[in-house]
Amino acid sequence: MLALMTDRKSGEVSTYDVPAPELRPGGVLVRTQYSAISAGTERATLELSSKSLLAKAKARPDLVKQVIEYARQNGVRAAYEKVHAKLDTLTTLGYSCAGEVISVADGVHEFRAGDRVACAGGTYANHAEINFVPRNLAVRVPPQVSSAAASLTTIGAIAMQGVRQQRPVLAKLSR
Repeated sequence: MLALMTDRKSGEVSTYDVPAPELRPGGVLVRTQYSAISAGTERATLELSSKSLLAKAKARPDLVKQVIEYARQNGVRAAYEKVHAKLDTLTTLGYSCAGEVISVADGVHEFRAGDRVACAGGTYANHAEINFVPRNLAVRVPPQVSSAAASLTTIGAIAMQGVRQQRPVLAKLSR
């Protein structure tokens, strides 16, 4: 199965032949038809990946704090090894896609094979041929909505959440 991934050290993006995910409890396997690229999020991910280790640390002080805490609990060597192990792995890209359910875990009754679904979630709705998606990160797509449009569902939901958090109101204009 092909998946679009990035090298955390260099920021290089390429397709890789990787094993297809397994069906796990509480979810579905989805054959991706369309995968949306979020220009802002994915550009930021790639820019961070291409930076030096020091520049990465400056850009993500929250992660530096986590590493320091890990070092306090497990030792500096363990923290060093964990950071380098993380940098030596490829990272999946994408978090908004649409496709067809190909397999459903026992106990998942909302979906069946053949359903068209929109999927959400980093590490779940990747730019990959097949994705495992937990049931709460998938929604059936109505027949009148194209799979291409449905692949934008997560990005639209994020935008709607931003609007909700602003609590907009219609103001009455006085004359």
